[in-house]
Amino acid sequence: MTPPPAAAARLDSAPLALPEKTSTALKDVALKDAAHKDVANKDVATKNVARKTAARADRPFKGIALILLSTVFLGTSDVTAKYLSSTLPSIEITWIRFVVFALIMSPAMLPGSPLFALQSNRIGLHVLRGSALLGSSLLFITGLSFLPIAEASATSFVSPLFVTALSIAFLGEKVGLRRWIATAVGLFGVFIILRPGTAAFHPAAFFPIVSAFAWAGTLILTRKMSGSERPMTVMAYSSIVGVLIVSALVPFVWVAPTWHDVMFGILIGVASTAGQWIVVLAFRYGDASVLAPFSYTQLVWVSFLGFLVFGELPDGWTIVGAAFIVASGLYTAHRERVRRSQLLTMAGESSPNA
Repeated sequence: MTPPPAAAARLDSAPLALPEKTSTALKDVALKDAAHKDVANKDVATKNVARKTAARADRPFKGIALILLSTVFLGTSDVTAKYLSSTLPSIEITWIRFVVFALIMSPAMLPGSPLFALQSNRIGLHVLRGSALLGSSLLFITGLSFLPIAEASATSFVSPLFVTALSIAFLGEKVGLRRWIATAVGLFGVFIILRPGTAAFHPAAFFPIVSAFAWAGTLILTRKMSGSERPMTVMAYSSIVGVLIVSALVPFVWVAPTWHDVMFGILIGVASTAGQWIVVLAFRYGDASVLAPFSYTQLVWVSFLGFLVFGELPDGWTIVGAAFIVASGLYTAHRERVRRSQLLTMAGESSPNA
């Protein structure tokens, strides 16, 4: 018989005298249950982490395809920027680029627009990303004023090596000895290209290197926000931050542009915006250290366009150094895929990259 509710309440609250052995046995059972629950909770947590990792990188080949497509637009933007650098200062070229960028993204900035995308709780990260993107663009365009485009591009592609280092601090990734060795090989490739201490070394080579570091920061921040922020939001804030900062600098170097300059400036803005948008989309499908090395294919485009527009061909040292950098990046991508597969196997799931 089930007691009435009042009686049940009294029974539940009444102190019941239990034999000492029975009480001890119950405590042992409770401790065992708690231990089993702790193990179960840890297993669930591990699987949740693995599922989250897989969800963010469950279509790596789509991410790679998007990265490859982005290099076409970004390469076109870089070649056009070098062309304009003969008539306009780098700050002004960057300003035109970000003004066009902001105009393209303006529908996402209007509160009444269905595309409005400025709602975010991560304003600080957006400001950092926008600043890093602006710094990368400005420094690279400055380097283009002094260096052959193939050399500047090859040097700037050291960014995946910086991504490896920054992934530890900002994405919580673990980097093993072999990936550090790959990073060292890539840096050796940079030294081959730059040849410091020889007559071939140009101090302006530091511009694409620092630009690469800023671009690596942009990639890391893109990946950090990709799980919570819409691509439209990331792009809109980057355009706002960039145009505000560079607008404060451009009056000091202003040169009246011709219509010819304006048209090419618009091309830079459109091509770079399209490239950036595709990069943001790509990082929704794969990890930073997996996708970043595939940006090396941009070397093919800039070398081809550099020959057509400027008659420039990369010298043998640049090709050899670029080969070291590319090999380093590809090995880093391979190690990252192995690490991810091991993580998912430990959680009892198959790897999406298998």
